[in-house]
Amino acid sequence: MASGGGIGELWSPEERHCFYLLQRIPSLPEATAATASSLLEIQAFLLRRGNLHANLSLFTRLISAFSDLATAASPVVAAALLRHSRLLFDCRPSQDAFLCSSFIRALVRNRLFRESIFLYRDLLRHPPSPVEPPFSPDGYTFPLLLKACAALSGDPSEHRVGPQLHSHVIKMGFCGHAFSATGLVDMYAKSSDMTSASKVFDDMPLKSLASWTSMAIGYARGGEAGAALELFQSMPEKDTAAFNAMIDVFVKKGQMASARRLFDEMSDRNVVSWTSLISGYCKVGDMEAASVLFDAMPEKNLYSWNVVIGGHCHNRQPHQALELFRELQSTCCLPQPDNVTLVSVLPAVADLGAIDLGRWIHSYARRKGLDQVITVSIALVDMYAKCGDVCEARRVFDAMPIKDTAAWNAMINGLAVNGRAKAALAVFTEMRRAGVCPNEVTMIGVLSACSHGGLVEEGRRWFNEMEALHVERRVEHYGCMVDLLGRSGRLGEAEKLLEEMPCGPNGIVLSSLLFACGRHGDMERAERAMRRASAVEPGNVRNYVVMRNLYARKKKWRDVERMQEAVRDRGGKREAGCSVVEVGNRAWEFVSGDTVHPESRSIYELLDELLQQIKGGGEEEGRLILASEVQSTFVAVN
Repeated sequence: MASGGGIGELWSPEERHCFYLLQRIPSLPEATAATASSLLEIQAFLLRRGNLHANLSLFTRLISAFSDLATAASPVVAAALLRHSRLLFDCRPSQDAFLCSSFIRALVRNRLFRESIFLYRDLLRHPPSPVEPPFSPDGYTFPLLLKACAALSGDPSEHRVGPQLHSHVIKMGFCGHAFSATGLVDMYAKSSDMTSASKVFDDMPLKSLASWTSMAIGYARGGEAGAALELFQSMPEKDTAAFNAMIDVFVKKGQMASARRLFDEMSDRNVVSWTSLISGYCKVGDMEAASVLFDAMPEKNLYSWNVVIGGHCHNRQPHQALELFRELQSTCCLPQPDNVTLVSVLPAVADLGAIDLGRWIHSYARRKGLDQVITVSIALVDMYAKCGDVCEARRVFDAMPIKDTAAWNAMINGLAVNGRAKAALAVFTEMRRAGVCPNEVTMIGVLSACSHGGLVEEGRRWFNEMEALHVERRVEHYGCMVDLLGRSGRLGEAEKLLEEMPCGPNGIVLSSLLFACGRHGDMERAERAMRRASAVEPGNVRNYVVMRNLYARKKKWRDVERMQEAVRDRGGKREAGCSVVEVGNRAWEFVSGDTVHPESRSIYELLDELLQQIKGGGEEEGRLILASEVQSTFVAVN
């Protein structure tokens, strides 16, 4: 029985059944490995029957099934499936345009953009056999290729591919094809070539909604907000997706006024519209506007919660972040926190030192299997280290099945900030033995550990070996070395290193040298550092305070008065001390002298009483009494 799979040709019952299975397999709920095994069984059955290459439709469907499965698989499995698909494709019986376009589509769907362009070139140059006609693209081919080219627009080495594809579109007669023309507009817009995009757009006999949107987004991405809004307003029709795309571009550019204007014009907002605008306000630091929008959202999803929780953490508002996290936990109709939620909220836990809540989050992550997600594990290591529980941080780190550079960095920096300099360097040695390459952040942690531990020779060694480790020295690394040398009293060497900085010192490095000079009483060198620091950061009041204190030690009272006047002129005032106490799963923040806590009167009375006891007894004994009594009383009043 004929089984070519073409129009008018009959299929055998086996072919029909295999085609049915191939259409159904990508949507089956089984694991990827089981599904791939089923596909291989179908392929083997067709090969034994001799039907695989004879039926072109069936052959195309089999290749598509393998590549469709790859989109949902892990990177390793996806690569294996696509390699198998390519081996099948290379055995194709003809240069059928639909078959070739299907495999190009498979590569594009799996984000193998460059490979799809290479395949197209190979198809034009090398037919499968001398008797086969050359490949002839159809109306589905060029939109796929142009999408791949648009995705590669940020790569300078691929800047000629777009115009070459454009010439092929013209040569093959697809200029009037709506999808191809829209693809050209989008490709040129994403390449920031708005002149070419406008020419293609103006020549389109029928402009699609997607082409209008691509043009408007192109102008917005290029910083031409006025032109983008003008074009967008002239669109004959606008759907929610078009509004959301424009809002997203303005949000990424930080142009919140334009984004808000479009948001207010929308008649049909969805959760993406609200979340995109909230994300923009979080990025520019306007958490008040973000919170108002979030509270007004008619429908929230987990992504919305993650955005606003992460926004509060990013903008140093840990209390609000934790309150939202607790609200999310207490709302039964909402989805449970995921790995993104935990990574967003753990920095707030670390900032407040709320280690009991951190332990609860860790327990939650274990119950949900999220502790195996590498980003969650890294956040847990960072949280425990910043809360001072280095042992638990190390246990989490050791339990990680895979440790990338960020994981090693978190452990090294965690030990460094806790003054465990030698332990940090030991972890760095483990990292190198494991074959993991250090990066700039790693070396900041190593040098900081040396600085905190006073390990001058170790610090010098690793600073000098950075080039051999293929890590570029940045201003932060020079700052760590200046701090290390300054702490150890090697002020001359620190000043010399500062002069050798290729990019010039910033205010932080200069302040570090100045503080070291103040600590060691080197007034002459401090004055040189102060002149440079005041030029870079004239509003840094702490620098003037350091100089005032140094002049006071040297009894140079006129200079003391001059520095004090500079502090007053710059609005300087002493920052009040602040501490955080966690009781009953709530972190209470105390600023020196405030009365915000509802039981502040009882707390201050107890403190006064304990201070009197300290004066009457030994200092160390008094400190122990104070610590135990304050904790027990604070628990009682809460």
